[in-house]
Amino acid sequence: MFQTCRIKANRNQSRQGLEFMSDAVAERVIEIIAEHAVLEAGDITMDSTPEELGIDSLGMVESIFAIEEAFDIEIPFNANEPEKSDFDITCVRAMVGAVEQLVSNKGD
Repeated sequence: MFQTCRIKANRNQSRQGLEFMSDAVAERVIEIIAEHAVLEAGDITMDSTPEELGIDSLGMVESIFAIEEAFDIEIPFNANEPEKSDFDITCVRAMVGAVEQLVSNKGD
């Protein structure tokens, strides 16, 4: 169902210190995912995939709705065909990057 994370980072990078991602966005996205996956936020890494976290398609949709609400954005995601959606859900890093892009484009 889910694919391998398409966005790779240096193995030494973690949630803290990522130059291209806002810590606040990453932390909030991770909190939301953790809540819906019934996990501790500390158990989630930027390279975690939905499958690794035990998130099924319903859990992903619920997480996406919560992210939309938290950031006041509209995420282009089709739950029936997630592989054709413009919102990359392959890993947490990809989701955070997509949310950051949507938030930065909000005023446009």
